[in-house]
Amino acid sequence: MENKKELRTWLDDLQLDHPLVIAGPCSAETEEQVLKIAHELKDTDVSYFRAGIWKPRTRPGMFEGVGALGLKWLQRVKAETGMKTATEVANAAHVKLALEHDVDLLWIGARSTVSPFIVQEIADALEGTDKIVLIKNPVNPDLALWLGAVERLATANIKKLGVIHRGFSTYEKTKYRNNPEWQLAIELQSKFPDLPIINDPSHITGKRDMIFDVSQKALDLNFDGLMIETHFDPENAWSDAAQQVTPSVLVQIMKDLKIRKETDQEAEYNNALNNLRANIDVIDHQIIELLGKRMNVVDGIGTLKRQKNVSILQSKRWNEILGAMVLEGQDHGLSEEFILKMFKAIHQESINHQEKIIKK
Repeated sequence: MENKKELRTWLDDLQLDHPLVIAGPCSAETEEQVLKIAHELKDTDVSYFRAGIWKPRTRPGMFEGVGALGLKWLQRVKAETGMKTATEVANAAHVKLALEHDVDLLWIGARSTVSPFIVQEIADALEGTDKIVLIKNPVNPDLALWLGAVERLATANIKKLGVIHRGFSTYEKTKYRNNPEWQLAIELQSKFPDLPIINDPSHITGKRDMIFDVSQKALDLNFDGLMIETHFDPENAWSDAAQQVTPSVLVQIMKDLKIRKETDQEAEYNNALNNLRANIDVIDHQIIELLGKRMNVVDGIGTLKRQKNVSILQSKRWNEILGAMVLEGQDHGLSEEFILKMFKAIHQESINHQEKIIKK
């Protein structure tokens, strides 16, 4: 992408003294619901009022949004509260209607980002627009696909671009609805530091009580803002009830979040250091998670050995692993001494796991 610096201009032009906040209900349900939430958010740090008008659902028969009627409700929100409006678009028809109703910010959802055909259709419909366009990461953890979507929109001469990190689907059960895979967002930031990045803790967590922690992590990683789903009666929301917070809870979250401001060289140093440390925290958690997965596999091996009455220690296999890891470690700048110490510790833990199973 050329002229990446231009991508931050729209964010800088907002002249906010806090991270950008986009908030509102997962789905626009009724005109009364939309206006009530908007009025409760109008005197807060929320800059853009979001509401899903068209809702791509996983299975048929679920609530799929009120459609174009909801765009008129967003117009009333802007007229009555002064807040700018935002909604998701998934095809050229959505884009046309959203532009006709003067929606200020459009985003492309995770299910749309996976399809270059859909992204290109939206890019063609938006060509040359001065609206802000944000691209959510694709459902699957594919950085190239995510950046490809950004490049298609940039090629369509759309200057006000940004991305939304909403986590990635996984077959494995985790504490998240969508695994954050922070390292992908970090890599995107390193490749395109002038591309604004917004975090969506609602879709990452799927649980309202986890939203604060993920939001803080995002700010520690130098994200530019947050998109948080907000409803005055979350328990009875028509979609994604478990991940929405009330306006009052959102206000408290925004008050409690720690935001580091750069005021001098020392502050700049501390901010850079904290960002690097936050990256290390993310990687450390991934290391622990991977080691846990490795030991789960080891438990399976222990069960097989017990069934076949095979000894725990298989020296040939162990030496093959150690030799391969020493060579691979060298490719990553890791000393032989370090690799030997680390894998001997891992091997000992593996033996301990298998011994417990065999002794049962």
